[in-house]
Amino acid sequence: MAQLLVRDLDDMLVRLLRQRAAVNNRSAEAEHRAILEQALLINGEPFWDVAKRLRDETAGHTASDSTEIVRHYRDTRF
Repeated sequence: MAQLLVRDLDDMLVRLLRQRAAVNNRSAEAEHRAILEQALLINGEPFWDVAKRLRDETAGHTASDSTEIVRHYRDTRF
């Protein structure tokens, strides 16, 4: 597995990362991995792959005009 080195982190950021790790009962290193996974993956799949799959699945579909839905909601709330 690869290693990642991040230099010149602000001391406050390092403190916050350590606090977050403690709250989640993880080591700082495990917390860093969890943050990266959360930022870059959706259910274990890379974000861009998910986005492409959704684009492919919805290709050719047209969205309905929401004007009537908004108007109906607006008129019935009061």
